[in-house]
Amino acid sequence: MNNKQHQLPHLHAKFQDDEVIVSIPDGDVLDGQLPRSKMRLLLAWIELHKEELRADWDLAVAGEQPFKIEPLR
Repeated sequence: MNNKQHQLPHLHAKFQDDEVIVSIPDGDVLDGQLPRSKMRLLLAWIELHKEELRADWDLAVAGEQPFKIEPLR
């Protein structure tokens, strides 16, 4: 991932040996991949938590500890 992409609000998600980096809040894949069914779950989770994710991104960029967000279950 290049520096320009790293400046975009994004998250890293892992499932077994797969990892994906997706933008916040739109869920565009910046790098990697997940199995299709897991990707659908991740995109739904992003939609449910997009405001929290954006707030956490702002905290992280400011060097502060982000809040914990309920994970996928």
